[in-house]
Amino acid sequence: MKKTNKKLLVLAFFAAFGFLQAQDADEAVMVKSDTTSSVNKVKLDGISAVIGDYVILDSDIEKTLIDLKSQGASTQDITRCSLLGKLMEDRLYAHQAVQDSLLVSDDQVNAQSDRQMQQLVSQVGSMEKVLKFYKKTDVESFRTELFEINKLRMLSEKMQSSIVEEIEVTPEEVRQFFNKIPEDERPVFGAELEIAQIVKQPTAPDEEKQKVVDRLNQIRQDVLENDASFNVKAILYSQDPGSKSKGGFYSMTRETPFVKEFKDVAFSLQQGEISEPFETDFGYHIIYIEKIRGQELDLRHILLIPEIPQIALDTAVKELDSIRQQILDGKYTFADAALNFSDEKETKFDGGLLRNPINFDSRFELTKMDPALYNQVRNLKDEEISRPLKEDDQRGGPPKFKIMKISNRYDEHKADFAKDYLKIQELALREKQFKAIKDWMDEHIDDTYIHVNTDNRGCDFANKWVKE
Repeated sequence: MKKTNKKLLVLAFFAAFGFLQAQDADEAVMVKSDTTSSVNKVKLDGISAVIGDYVILDSDIEKTLIDLKSQGASTQDITRCSLLGKLMEDRLYAHQAVQDSLLVSDDQVNAQSDRQMQQLVSQVGSMEKVLKFYKKTDVESFRTELFEINKLRMLSEKMQSSIVEEIEVTPEEVRQFFNKIPEDERPVFGAELEIAQIVKQPTAPDEEKQKVVDRLNQIRQDVLENDASFNVKAILYSQDPGSKSKGGFYSMTRETPFVKEFKDVAFSLQQGEISEPFETDFGYHIIYIEKIRGQELDLRHILLIPEIPQIALDTAVKELDSIRQQILDGKYTFADAALNFSDEKETKFDGGLLRNPINFDSRFELTKMDPALYNQVRNLKDEEISRPLKEDDQRGGPPKFKIMKISNRYDEHKADFAKDYLKIQELALREKQFKAIKDWMDEHIDDTYIHVNTDNRGCDFANKWVKE
């Protein structure tokens, strides 16, 4: 191989991964083929496919692979063809979303990009380090690239949601789905537990609550009257671990999963306004509205948590010990004790039974349980009631104490229609949604302009991208 051709291949490899400096890129596309003055232009980045209004470059495939690796995903079984097929699907969804007027606003996309940039800065320490890592020369070029990526992803997700949002399965469809599975091929569900708990939430005395309210009023007054920085105050004083280091910053819409009291106050304020102190389950807050973008708010807040004296913590433990003993003595069932004594309104009316946040079933599969929950119950025998356990609130709220019991234990077993109806229903719904998406994909592949580069037509795609 000639030296010039070898250098070209090396430069082309680095260019595909975004590592070339400007002068190197110029050199890579202008290589002399001989001693004459003529030059051959070499294209480093070709077009892999075109879907409607979207072009997929060869470098898009390489970048997707790099992103997957950087996120820790296993890429051992991922081929270039499968990545291209996934990119084509995303662009078909996005293309059709535009055709169907399922649009996302620039404000929504910008807000998502801003959140990602803030997360990246908090992870690596500075914007300069972020730009260096992603090999960007300035913030605007990085923001522009994030905007395009997020807009395409959000359009794609919106289109997919619209395809399946109204799909439901009837009990008869669930029965038919189950019966058509050969008995020797029916799914096996792992060992599962049903868990119940009784919770005591210690509270601060009124005088401690008033101290916190007075402190928040002082901070608010200092910002309003002395032009103090709300950002700095949040860094210095806020007890919210999720936003303290960012100066109390959050970006939110009415759909963002904040507690109702917080959202009600936030959306009642005008830009530049600071709320009076108010209470949620986490403590006491003040909110400063930094910017309003349509239905989205950029805000900063300060959370202060009233101090709970040790005597209140000790009292909660003693109460739970007493409740536990009364259950063991037969004075109450666990369910009755939960109804009468538990401070956790989400579970007390259901016998203290915990619900799986994934599907709201009462069962937790051992291999999929949250590690913290698993560690709390792993040594409990059937019908045994734990001693009081302290649980710190990872979101910054006050600690709580609880006693726990394993109500039922289900060993690993082959699917049973009666016992596992909710899981079978979920599988039946997924199959019906998958079929709807497949039908939608087939129909819109036929109706959409699609071109696949000759080099990629040999791929064994899941969809019929290559038209006759």
